[in-house]
This record gives sequence, structure tokens and C-alpha cells, in this order.
Amino acid sequence: MTEHTYLNNANPEFIDSLYKQYIENPENVDPKWQQFFEGFKLGIESNNTGAQLTDKEVSVTKLIHAYRTRGHLIAKTNPIRQRRKHKSDLELSYFNLTEKDFETEFECAKDIKLPKSKLKTILEHLSKTYCGPIGAEFMYCSNEKLRHWLYKEMESCANTPTFEKKEKLDILKKLGKAVNFENFLQTKYVGKKRFSLEGLEVIIPALDQALRLAATKDVKECVLGMAHRGRLNMLVNIFEKSYEDIFSEFEENISYDHQKLGGDVKYHLGKSADITTPEGYTLHLSMVPNPSHLEAVSPVLQGIANAKIKDRYSGNEKQILPIVVHGDAAMSGQGVNYEVANFSKLEGFDNGGTIHIIMNNQIGFTANYKESRSSIYCTDLAKVTDSPVFHVNADEPESVVHAIKMAIRIRHEFQCDVYVDILGYRKYGHNEGDEPRFTQPIMYKLINKHKNIYELYLNKLVNDKTISLEDANSYIKEFKTDLQKNLEDAKNNPIAKKLDMLKSSWKEYRLATQKDFDASIDTAVKKDTLTKVAKGLTTTPNSLTIFSKTKKIIDARKRLFFDEKKVDWALAEQLAFGTLLLDGHNVRLTGQDSQRGTFSHRHAVLIDQETEENYTPLNNISEKQAEFEVYNSLLSEYGVMAFEYGYSLASPNSLVIWEAQFGDFSNGAQIVIDQFISATESKWKKMSGLVLLLPHGYEGQGPEHSSARFERYLQLCAENNLYICNITTSANFFHVLRRQIQNKFRKPLVIMSPKSLLRHPKVSSNVNDLTDNNFSEIIDDKNCDVKNVKKVVLCTGKIYYDLLEEKEKTKSNVAIIRLEQLYPLPIKQLEKLRQKYTTKNWVWVQEEPENMGAWTFMLQQYRSWNLEVIARPASASPATGSSKMHAKSQIELVTKAIKL
Repeated sequence: MTEHTYLNNANPEFIDSLYKQYIENPENVDPKWQQFFEGFKLGIESNNTGAQLTDKEVSVTKLIHAYRTRGHLIAKTNPIRQRRKHKSDLELSYFNLTEKDFETEFECAKDIKLPKSKLKTILEHLSKTYCGPIGAEFMYCSNEKLRHWLYKEMESCANTPTFEKKEKLDILKKLGKAVNFENFLQTKYVGKKRFSLEGLEVIIPALDQALRLAATKDVKECVLGMAHRGRLNMLVNIFEKSYEDIFSEFEENISYDHQKLGGDVKYHLGKSADITTPEGYTLHLSMVPNPSHLEAVSPVLQGIANAKIKDRYSGNEKQILPIVVHGDAAMSGQGVNYEVANFSKLEGFDNGGTIHIIMNNQIGFTANYKESRSSIYCTDLAKVTDSPVFHVNADEPESVVHAIKMAIRIRHEFQCDVYVDILGYRKYGHNEGDEPRFTQPIMYKLINKHKNIYELYLNKLVNDKTISLEDANSYIKEFKTDLQKNLEDAKNNPIAKKLDMLKSSWKEYRLATQKDFDASIDTAVKKDTLTKVAKGLTTTPNSLTIFSKTKKIIDARKRLFFDEKKVDWALAEQLAFGTLLLDGHNVRLTGQDSQRGTFSHRHAVLIDQETEENYTPLNNISEKQAEFEVYNSLLSEYGVMAFEYGYSLASPNSLVIWEAQFGDFSNGAQIVIDQFISATESKWKKMSGLVLLLPHGYEGQGPEHSSARFERYLQLCAENNLYICNITTSANFFHVLRRQIQNKFRKPLVIMSPKSLLRHPKVSSNVNDLTDNNFSEIIDDKNCDVKNVKKVVLCTGKIYYDLLEEKEKTKSNVAIIRLEQLYPLPIKQLEKLRQKYTTKNWVWVQEEPENMGAWTFMLQQYRSWNLEVIARPASASPATGSSKMHAKSQIELVTKAIKL
């Protein structure tokens, strides 16, 4: 059955019968009939309650429903060419109507905000509302109130609201600045990449009006993410970046106050600004930096917004406005958008709706829309979240402003995503040095003949006597003069680039120095504090019906801490969390199955076996404590890791953790790791304290569940940009988590977290290791005769315990040194050990194949040490799929390492 068959095959008597059932209770009829009767009841109830519907009245009601549902398919939204042909089924014959019915009046006209009207008038109104410059998709939305809101907003003005003279002039001035700024750059910097906005400049006045409206609705801040196209225009005309600064970046006439200010190209950078709207409202704006991975910014922005809602706005989602600007090809082509859409309404990720603006230039690099998607629209993803979509013609500024203003009001009223698809064009190639006619000759013939939006709108306002041509020309002449002056100033006066990352929430933090990495700071905790946390972790309400196996785990933790005075890995983690919570630091942990833990070790959330209600011990330690959040994320790596990275940018006082089910699952988030996390400070001038927990270790589970790709993270290390750790004791895990917050700076922390070691008895630490010690970057061998050591084995992670077992069995006089932190490498500590052990027989031992793991990194760092390596042979795959083969090679490797 097709979407509309339920209407087309029904006779009036049947409809009348259903209508009576609907009046008694709307739930008595199918949801599609509920939508249909929504559109009929106003007219029929006002004048003819209880009367049987006539054939013609039913037909016109069907017609109204059809225009609302399918009018967008023939809306005049394409400014440069005939739009793609779609079958809309809106012909009169489809409804058993003809032109002979034009003069017949119908009651149901009242449903589209008209008095009882002739069919001809009804058709004209429907066409203007749903088939003009705005095509609206919303009838699939399940929210009845939202649909009625849209009926009223669009039909009451036929989607053509009346703008006051001042509003029109504001739009014109913003268009003038946007268009002439691009023209100026094209003239002065011929062929230089800027990814111009030309063809879609209408977004500037539209966004200006949207922000002004949002500010009147108590929005305090807008967080905006976008790719590079149009970014420079957005920075100067919305974020109020000075033209002189932009020109200085083109001239590269910049002085730096920091030697290692690596940065990125100008059309990738972000900016913050405090602006005052013409109406007198103050609004904070943040543009999130973004690499050439176009849609990577979207989940990052969501994380930033989520943190700010929590930390700055006391959970009030209405006070912050997330806006993401997309390209059409990237919107439909990049899967991270699907990930973001699917977590947009999930607990822990919901920001109360995002405005998605698509700058639709009908081409992606060189591919046209037919090559870019299988769906009708690039925005069809919106249907996943029941989000309304407005498709708008970029040559109609007032229509674009109207659509975006509706989007702002919808987001405010209904707390949902809204999509505004602005169809325009791209005047040049992908960049200003590119030749688009290689692949799109016909389209670019049309574009070359097309007037720019400023000229089109100016002519309209001159014709309706809103402004004179002389006044408009005078304003533009003055603007161009100002641009020229700024250009000359930029050429003559270098702009001082300053590090401005330590503002707002970051005022209490500082840049790290090399001295900070020589040894870790104090992270010990008083015994009384630990005891308080441990009691909270092992005490549950009497009303909670706990699963028997879970109760055993809790009881075991209680005995371990209070009787044996020890902590295992899971308990150490929760003690670290709890002590930070008592210190006033929020803790946030997300990942697939993170509440229980992939390896059933964490159990941070307890589930009542009768009611399935949740109880979180970490949130029940003290009346005065910070909040612990742990969420089982959707099955996403890219989107969720980017979200948590964004969260960490906006909440430096929180411990923010993303956990992989298995370490190599982070492969799906490689863009986030490479483009954001590893270069957050050098590239983006942002600090992040994000922690990645990546289960790593060779236990014969095959290539997919062995390696977290240690080598990839080490390859990214430079300039003290990351912490890379592979920890073997629960105490060290406790301290490294606390160090992440106790430091007065922030660095991302990547931990090769354990699997089998989670329950290894020797991994457990004494409680006093938490109260008396700090994080140990290196753990020396305390059980050897130093003077007679014949071989020193350097290793990291799980293999230490296999080596230790072999050493104890053979009583070999070998020293085994564990590197708990591989980066920043504790060079001074290693040099002391080099002096301590006089033997020249030093080897690096690892479980991973020789071409993987930490070996190449160690070889690079210690070329002069003549280090030998003991590892599995170089391999294309991280590990064997055979547990027997793994066990055999592990024995051979360990035996060789310990043998003298």
C-alpha cells in the first residue's frame, strides 16, 4: 500500500463513518486517518457539525492534505535551472475535480486559514504556500502540535509574510556586505583559495535575523559549526572579525607571540565573539574549528553544546542554540550525520534540538546531485528524527529569512532538530583556482549568466520604492572604501596573533612546560576520603532488588577494600571517580556498554531486577558531591568520540572519558583522533583532557580483539601533545585518572586498558598505594640483584606478568622494567636506570608484531642504546585467529626474552 492509497480508495460514506469514530476518540482510527481528519475538522465542525460529507468536500479536503504532503515536490526552489522532475499527484483529476468546480465554494477552506472560498482561491493559496520558493516537508512528523503549528504559520500568510521597511533594508545591507566582500577578495587575491560564499550569500542576512530572533527568546549563546565554504564571510559579517585581520591572513603579515603556533589555514579556524544585536540583546557566539573532513564538526559541536548546557546554563537547553551549516553533498554522503541524528534525542546527548542549515550549491567538488545521493533530497536524514525540513530558493531572501525564523521558533517551542535546505549555487569551482566547466559545462553556463543575489534583491526594493538606487550605491561605495582602507592597514601593520585559548572556563589553567612531564604531581588521597567513597560504592538501598551475581561482585569489593586492604582495577577506577566527585569535579563516561563494562567488570549502574530502575552508587556518596554520568552510547565510534572531545573542550573541570568495546574499534573514529585530539593544542589552540580507554592485549582472541593499534598513537606524538599509557597496576590507574584533573593544564590521555588483567591477582594494589604514592611513569624491578643483572628487559602492559612468571620459574637474573607511560617518555627516569644497570644487554619485548606496538617508537627514541627487540614477526594482521598458535608463539616469545 502506498502512502496515500488510504485516501484515494475510500468512498464518502466510509470516510464519514471513520470521521464519527475519530470525533469519539482519535485513537480509534489509523494514524494516517488522524492526520487527514485534523485537516478537515475545523471547517466541518464550525458550520456543519454532524453533517454527512459530500463527495466534493471530501475531494477538496484530500487536495489540501496532498498539497501539505507533496507540494514540496514541485516547489520553485531552484534558482538557476529547472528542478528535478518528481511526480506529485496534485492534478485536479487525481481528486475527481475539474476546472468546472473552480467557482464552487467549500467549507474546508477554513482549515487553510481562508473563509469559505471557491476552489480556484483555495488552489491559489495552496500553491503559493506549498509550491512557491519554500517547499516544506513535515507531514511525516508524529507531533500533532508541531503539524498544527506549521499549518498556522505557513497557511496564515501563504508562506509570504510581510516585512517592514527596516527589515528589508537590514537584509539588503547584509547582502551588500556579503556579496561585495567576496567580490573584493576575488579582485585582490585572484586564484587564492578562500572557498567563497558566492551563490549562497543569502545565508548571511538569514543567520543575522535568526540570531536576533533567538536573542529575544532568551538564547544567551550560539555554537555554530560549518565546513570551510563561506567561513571567512561568516567570520566578518556575523562574528565581527575585523576585515584587517582577514586581509592580514591573506597577506601573511602576522607576528606571533608563541613560537610553536602551528595553526591551520584561515578557512578552518574558529572564533568566539560577544555581539550586541540591534535590539540591544547580548549574545555570545562560538564558531567551532573544523578540518577538511567536512562533517566532523557536527558531533564535536554537539558535545560542546551539551557541556555548556550543563555547566553554564543549569540544564536549560533553550539558552544555547546549536547551529550546524552543511554542504548538500556532505550532508547526504557522510555517515557521521546519521550517527549524530541517531543520538540527538538520547539521554546524555540531547541538546534540545539543532538547526541544520544546508548550503546547497547542487554540486560536491565535481559531482552533481545525481552522483551524490540515492534519496530525493540531501536532507532525507531528517525523517529519522521526525524533523521538519524547509527547502528554500536562495534567490528569495525574504523566503529564506522566513524559513530560518520558523526554524528558530520551532526549536524553541518543540525542542527538536529543524533542517533548512537553501538551494543556490557555487560561482566558481571547488576553490577559486578550480575549473568547474571540466565536469559541469551546462550548469556553469547558467551560473555565469545569473545575477547575484544583491542585484536581484536591490532591484526588487527599488521597484517597490523601499530604497533608491542612489542611496544603495552610496552605501556600497562607502563599504568598498572601508575595505580598501583595511587592506592597506593590513599590508602596513602586522597583526599580532595571540594565544587566546585560556579564556572563559579555562582561566584557571595554563600551558604545560617540559618540567611538567619529568615527574607526576601529587594525586594521593586521604584514607578517610577513600573509605567514604568505598562505603558509598558498596552500600545499596534495601528497596533495591539486586541480581545475585551483581550482589556477589559488590560484596567482593567490600571484602577486598575493608578486609584485605586492597583494590582491583574496577574498584580503583571507581575510587578515582568518587574522590574526584567529592572534590567537585563531574565525571562523564560513555561507550558501548560502559555502564556494566564490556568485560562485566565495572557495574557502575545497578539494575533493579523487578522494576529495571537504575541505581548509581557513585551518585550516592555524599549530599555535596559532583555528578557522575555514565551512558551506554549507541553503536557509534566516530560520532560519540567526537561528541566527548567537544564536551572536553567546554568542560575542563570534568573528567571526560570515551571507552571502546575493544581497542581497535577506535579505528572508526580515526578522523577524530588524527584531526582533533592529537593536534588540539597545536592546530586548533584548544585544550582537551579527553581520556580514551582502549582495551588492548594479546589473549588469543584473534586480530579484531587484540590490538588497540598502539603504534598509531605513538606515531602521532610530538610537542608533548598526548599522554600514552599502558598501565599494569590498579593504583597506577587510580593515580593517572586523578592526575588528568589535578594537572593545571589539559592533555588528551590514551590508555591501553586491560582485558585479562582486569582480574589478574597481581594487578591489585594495596590501599596505601592510593594514599601514599603518585603515578609512576616507570616501574623498576625491585626483585633482582642489581650488580649481577645480565639482561634488562623493557616492556609495557600485559606481557610484564608473563615475563615475571617466566623469570620466577627460571630464577633468571633479569631485570624487568615496565614503561607505564610511553609518552611523554620519562627520559630522565630512564637515564637513571641506564646508569643503575651496568649491563649493555638491553632488549625491548612486546607481544605485538615487530612492525606494530611500541618498538619503532622506542627505536626512534633510543637509537644510541643499541636496543634489541623481541617480538612476533612482522605481520599484515595484528594477531592470529588461532588461540593455540597464539599460546605457542607467546611461550616462545617470553622464553626468549628471559633466557640469558
